[in-house]
Amino acid sequence: MGMDEEVRELIKREEKRQEETITLIPSENYASKAVRGAMSSMLNNKYSEGYPGKRYYQGNRIIDQIELIAIDRAKELFKVPHANVQPYSGSPANAAVLLALVTPGETIMGMKLSAGGHLTHGHPEVTFSGKFYSSVQYDVDENGLIDYEGMIALAKKEKPKLIVAGTTAYSRALDWKKFRQAADEAGAYLLADISHIAGLVVAGVHESPVEYADIVMTTTHKTLRGPRGAILMVTDRGRDRYRELETKINKAVFPGIQGGPHEATVAAMAVAFGEALKPEYKSYIKQVVKNARVLAEKLVSKGFNVCTGGTDNHLMVVDLRNKGLAGKEAAEALEEAGIIVNANAVPHDPNPPGRPSGIRLGTPAVTTRGMKEPEMELIAGLIKEVLEGRKVGVKELCRKFPVDR
Repeated sequence: MGMDEEVRELIKREEKRQEETITLIPSENYASKAVRGAMSSMLNNKYSEGYPGKRYYQGNRIIDQIELIAIDRAKELFKVPHANVQPYSGSPANAAVLLALVTPGETIMGMKLSAGGHLTHGHPEVTFSGKFYSSVQYDVDENGLIDYEGMIALAKKEKPKLIVAGTTAYSRALDWKKFRQAADEAGAYLLADISHIAGLVVAGVHESPVEYADIVMTTTHKTLRGPRGAILMVTDRGRDRYRELETKINKAVFPGIQGGPHEATVAAMAVAFGEALKPEYKSYIKQVVKNARVLAEKLVSKGFNVCTGGTDNHLMVVDLRNKGLAGKEAAEALEEAGIIVNANAVPHDPNPPGRPSGIRLGTPAVTTRGMKEPEMELIAGLIKEVLEGRKVGVKELCRKFPVDR
């Protein structure tokens, strides 16, 4: 039976859109043909509740081998003793950690959403992490940098059961030692959410949190260029409780919040991890960071207010108030020109979340296409022209750097 023609046509149109536009959303990337092939395999047909060697359904001997490959490669990449590759994505993975380690009503601490944190790090009222747990949140200072001393003081005062160290729109390297200090002051578990910087960590470009955190979570798309999934890893820093944490995390994932894992996704993870273990991947990540720094520098030179003045990683947030623009209208204008970014709050943003003051940009996807520093300078110029009301074309640039299909 062939593919539904209506859906096929829409897929073709989306493929064309991805090929003919410049993707600067930092959480997006291009997975390889091999990763996509695993995703679309017959593994989608199999139910495999449980873990390798302990399944509740028969017919999982091959599935077990695939999942064990994904686990072993994740452990090798991140230098951890335990990895669970079954979480469906980052938010469910964070939910599993909370279910495993924190009783509803107890206190957790994470970074404010408006400062660059994530919804699942305790954002109040609208998320499970803010509804089911008492949430206190650390902030950034007037320069947009994490107020570490304020965070440590807050941890000491509020005594959270768990602290989340992680960001989604923060352009500077994280000080894991400071987060560990805060956790020790509170007697808290430390969860490092490295979803955005996982690729930088495994490539050795950023310091790993494994020495400092009890649990490490990452999504597997973004800089890792895998499918949309997640890994939960237990470190061995708390050697006296490592096995206890491993058991709690596994039970929280299944049967705590999930049923059968998506084994096609797990296979695609295994492929992506294999790619990330190759020397070429480190070269790719180093170029991602180079490209981000050049893009930030060129935007600053063209009069844009890049939050914190630049970037240490793969992304940046641009405050557009000095241009008389809101983030949403800027993102829409750029999309019309074929440049894809997302509207984003800036630190201490006076505007509401639905109409934030900035945009967020990143370089993982354009670097996968082979773009380097000269193209970053060109893109900065294109952004300036679009936001000043001039028409630009990006298709010629995109044709020079085709997407791997």
